[in-house]
Parts: sequence; C-alpha cells; structure tokens
Amino acid sequence: MSNVYNEAHKLAKAIKESDEYKVYVGKKEAAYSNEKNKEMIENFMNKVLEVQKEQLSGKEIDKEKIEKLNKLEDVLMLNPAIKEFFTAQLRFSQMVQDINNIIGEAIDVEED
Repeated sequence: MSNVYNEAHKLAKAIKESDEYKVYVGKKEAAYSNEKNKEMIENFMNKVLEVQKEQLSGKEIDKEKIEKLNKLEDVLMLNPAIKEFFTAQLRFSQMVQDINNIIGEAIDVEED
C-alpha cells in the first residue's frame, strides 16, 4: 500500500494541472493586473469574509448589509475581467469542495 502523503502530493499535482486551476490562476492574474480591479475585488472579498465571520459567530446578519453586498457584487460583475475571475474562482472552489466530499465519503466522515 502506498504512503498516504505521497498520494496527497499526487492529488495536489493533479489539482495544479487541472483546467479549473489553470483558468482560475489566469483569470486572477488578468483581473489583478489592473490595480483598480484588484482593489475592488479585495474590498468585496473582505466584506464577504466579514459577513461570514459574523455568521459563524452566531450574529444575526443585517439584511441591509447583505443587500449592499449583493448590489456591490452586481456592479463588479459588470466588469468582464472581474466576472471571469469570479466565475473561474467559483468553478475551482467547487472542484475542491467535490474532492473534499469524495474524501469525506471514502473515509466515512460524518457531518454534524
């Protein structure tokens, strides 16, 4: 039986060679090459992270805050480079989540 760490390195290599990863990296580089785009993306992501932290801490999230975040996302999606980056990021994240689910099911990890 092979070493689990060797297999993990093989999986990491396969992920880095995947189309999802390559497209994600390319679209990120394209979007971040424009300083204004980079600033808008990072600002948006920080606001999303803020809301996620509040949710995890059990705080009730103000509906107005969510609406503002959704409107900001709508505005950002009008920018083709940002939209392509967000789309690629979502596809890559979905692939990683799918891999995590496969591993979890294979080792019979129960979710609470």
